[in-house]
Amino acid sequence: MKKIVLKIGGMTCSACSSGIEKYLTKQVGVKSANVNLVLSIATIEYENINKKDLEFYIKEAGFESLGEFKGIDDIEVNKLDKAKLISLGIFILFIMYASMGHMLRLPNIPFINHDYPTILATFLFLSTLIFLRYGYDILKSGVKNLLHKMPNMDTLVMFSVLFSFMYSLYGYINIMFGMDEHLGSLYFESTCMVIYFIKLGRFIEDISKDKTKDAIKKLVTITPQSAILKIDGKEKKVSIDKVKKDDLLVCKSGDKIAVDGIVESGKTYVDESFITGESTPVIKEKGSNVIAGSISYNGYIEYRAKRIGKESTISEIVRLVVEATNTKSKIQKLADKISGYFVPIILIVAALTFIVQTLSGLSIEKSLIHMVTVLVVACPCALGLAVPLVVVVSNGLCAKKGLFLRNSEVLEKARNIDTVVFDKTGTLTFGKLSIFEFFNYSEYKDNNLLNIVSNLEKKSSHPINTAFKIDKKLEVNDFKTLNGIGIYGKIKGKEYYLGNDKILSKLKITDTNKNNYDYLVKKGCSVIYIIEDNVVIGLIGVRDIIRTDIKDTIYKFNKNDVEVVMLTGDNEVTARIIANELGITKVIADVLPQEKAKHIKMLIDNGKKVIMVGDGINDAPALVSATIGISVNDGTDVAMDSADVILMNNDMRNILDLITISKRSYNVIKQNLFWAFFYNICMIPIAMGLFSNMGINMTPMFGSIAMIFSSLTVILNSLRFGRVKNEKC
Repeated sequence: MKKIVLKIGGMTCSACSSGIEKYLTKQVGVKSANVNLVLSIATIEYENINKKDLEFYIKEAGFESLGEFKGIDDIEVNKLDKAKLISLGIFILFIMYASMGHMLRLPNIPFINHDYPTILATFLFLSTLIFLRYGYDILKSGVKNLLHKMPNMDTLVMFSVLFSFMYSLYGYINIMFGMDEHLGSLYFESTCMVIYFIKLGRFIEDISKDKTKDAIKKLVTITPQSAILKIDGKEKKVSIDKVKKDDLLVCKSGDKIAVDGIVESGKTYVDESFITGESTPVIKEKGSNVIAGSISYNGYIEYRAKRIGKESTISEIVRLVVEATNTKSKIQKLADKISGYFVPIILIVAALTFIVQTLSGLSIEKSLIHMVTVLVVACPCALGLAVPLVVVVSNGLCAKKGLFLRNSEVLEKARNIDTVVFDKTGTLTFGKLSIFEFFNYSEYKDNNLLNIVSNLEKKSSHPINTAFKIDKKLEVNDFKTLNGIGIYGKIKGKEYYLGNDKILSKLKITDTNKNNYDYLVKKGCSVIYIIEDNVVIGLIGVRDIIRTDIKDTIYKFNKNDVEVVMLTGDNEVTARIIANELGITKVIADVLPQEKAKHIKMLIDNGKKVIMVGDGINDAPALVSATIGISVNDGTDVAMDSADVILMNNDMRNILDLITISKRSYNVIKQNLFWAFFYNICMIPIAMGLFSNMGINMTPMFGSIAMIFSSLTVILNSLRFGRVKNEKC
């Protein structure tokens, strides 16, 4: 199975996107197709055919393939011709004044007024030709999509414009033969108004879409265009595309990190807020990972390039955002399905309006006006934008919080979450052993004693050695491993033992610091005795360190009736110690990797909506089994690939934000759909003339204005959601 993302040209409304989806999925070799109206791209899965076949299908469907979408640089922002829109706007005011100014008893324009019917009619006719040329793309699209049996918004506009123009042209020809009474039957200005206001509406829609596209494209500008390369001890400034993997680069105070890499030397504080959302500078020293685009505050580092181009963190973020906005939730699929039926139904309603009104005794002229108004006032655009615009805005909000969603269904599911399951090691904790507490009974300074311990531990293969860092290298002689007990070695002629409490029995030493030992055990530490020449000179408690703010996060989950569960392979005693410290009451411990998914399924079978948060290979099946799987950013590739959400900044508080954004986005979608349906339910009957007896009527001109307000309501409501400060749930 192959997958490709193509840029699509010619889409104007959701009827276009849903139509092309239907057409593509019917073709031999195409397994699935998802079309993104906002970004104008189509993601297609196919087999036994090639790219040319797909582009041919797209052309057959009445649209244009603009080539393969390769990433962030291919997101095109529309070039909006404001000057043309403004100049034609002024011109249309002049047309309205000439054709309708007499109704308001306004002063006549010399020669272009109702006292000179032939001149006025000719002026309106020629003006209409200008606007027909201006709206040629709409008319062409309307005809093309009708011929391909996929009528869209442009088809409605095309019919309304051509009907009113042809009727007016008939009146104009009669005026040319001296029948001036036909001047009142001209609707050239309505034709111009409909085209202009449709263009104005598209202009406003494009602005909102382009804001979304710009937000994504701005990620590219985060990374600098040049880098300082260090070769043979000399610094050389090069363009970013010249940097290769494993090149040694330099970053000075005030500079940006050029590419993702690992620090080899130096020390600095950097701002990574554009990725993590955390404004506090982060220290970077030897062994630290650095992210392209982060800013060095006050130091100097040399770092080795590791991920460049499409492999970089920024490129991965953009890919995730684009993929998430390109998938569709159930509610969006429903909205698209309705939009697909909407245009054909409106065409039928418009035709029936003309027939029924004519048969009821209304003049052909007035029946035609009602039909044209129905075609103009109907608005599938609002319906089509109701969901995708909110999805794009929501993904932007999530990205700011360090949450990167693989699909838009996450936003739909997260609002119902009632249980969050955390893996312990690497998720609730950092997954790296550190010194929890240190008791020094010797005459050595703390750092000197720890340096002795570090030099001894680095000779050991036990995982506990990762908790220690050598400050100054010392020569260790006669090193031995005492299985199940500890290690032995000589430094500067002195004998040292490091080990657990069994080392005391072996050396027949009495522990005079039992209280400190018991304290460390209760804190869930692995305790190391430091023995020099058969005398206990120190105690070190080593344990996995709990992540910052996780306790506060769990408290907020509990406060909002979201049950928190710890699911771990660790033993019950260690798990309970951590759980009690964090306020977690439900603990599932001693679980084998293959059993984690089983426990998640049991929770789901009991009616729970479950988020699983993990980081390791053994978490991957559980992440897939959960309602939503979330992987921390420093997790394994398998875990990240299995997850629905990647938590880039590893801040568990942002899981609360995901639930909040989900709830609010769903509410905005419901509001948008309500207003889209409410508008059409109210406006179409008025356009049909059903309330004419009550004096309530509508012309095509006002119908086009009303349609703009419908789209505007949805657009502004969606953008308002993006501007409101996100609150914690």
